[in-house]
Amino acid sequence: MIDMIDAFMKPQFLVMVLASVATFVTVLTIAMPVLQKDRMGQRMKVMATERDKMRAARLADLGKDAQSGRLRQAPKGFMQQIVDQFNLRASFESDEVKNRLKMAGLRGQAPLVAYMFFRLVAPIIVAAFALFYLFVLSNFQYPPIVKFGMAIGAGYLGFYVPNMVIENLVQKRQQSISQAFPDALDMLLICVQAGMSTEAAFGKVAKEVGSQSLELAEEFSLTTAELSYLQDRRMAFENLGKRTGLAGIKSVATALIQAERYGTPVGQALRVMAKENRDARMSEAEKKAAALPPKLTVPMIIFFLPVLFVVILGPAILQVMKWN
Repeated sequence: MIDMIDAFMKPQFLVMVLASVATFVTVLTIAMPVLQKDRMGQRMKVMATERDKMRAARLADLGKDAQSGRLRQAPKGFMQQIVDQFNLRASFESDEVKNRLKMAGLRGQAPLVAYMFFRLVAPIIVAAFALFYLFVLSNFQYPPIVKFGMAIGAGYLGFYVPNMVIENLVQKRQQSISQAFPDALDMLLICVQAGMSTEAAFGKVAKEVGSQSLELAEEFSLTTAELSYLQDRRMAFENLGKRTGLAGIKSVATALIQAERYGTPVGQALRVMAKENRDARMSEAEKKAAALPPKLTVPMIIFFLPVLFVVILGPAILQVMKWN
């Protein structure tokens, strides 16, 4: 054992380990940009498809030849068959569910069908896993009736697993959008002051903000399409607020609606809202910074103080033990 420790502590071995780590990090640094997928390009392709679908739906509403566009088709497959067979739409489909899916970035009928399918299947899967764990993997000394009751309780919790997943996606998406929105609003203000129209400004900002937040780029791209195809421009701004669910974006949408309705300068409204959103982001950062010391108290007590005591008192204890 001592020989092994001495071998590990040799300078040649340490230099070899450090050189290997440096080589691996260098290769990883060079390879990561090459292996990383073009997420921005993929998202923009999805948004282009959404614009084509909106255009086709708009042409259908106007009574024109909508067959030349790509209309949205109902999803086919096993999930669709289960949803139709058990008539899950009557139980789970609602405007609130559709809005939550849109806020999570899941658009179209396929995510809705998958959501309803897993609302039915998730309790069964969780209960089956709980039964397998309680009767096969674990050594709990409980009567079988108690284990069955625990499995049923787990299945009841599994009924809410899809909602928990959707809420998690919504929170992550809102966090990404809220962090990038003040900067996007500044760029939108610059574009409007430069003489660009609202549609062109939203389209330009959607391309520029994609490197910071793909989610916000998606929403701005959809807003650009809606401003082009919807009869009432007010609906495009309202849909932007509904899809994001953020108070700051809803207030900006309201300001844009009022600016177009009453003829007030759009740049002035954007300037005021940009300042408010920057202040809100700074307030949120200060709030998180103020909450950091209480959160660090327990880790410091558990991990830092014992080590500190050992470092400070260790030599003194060794000296006392020598004297004795």
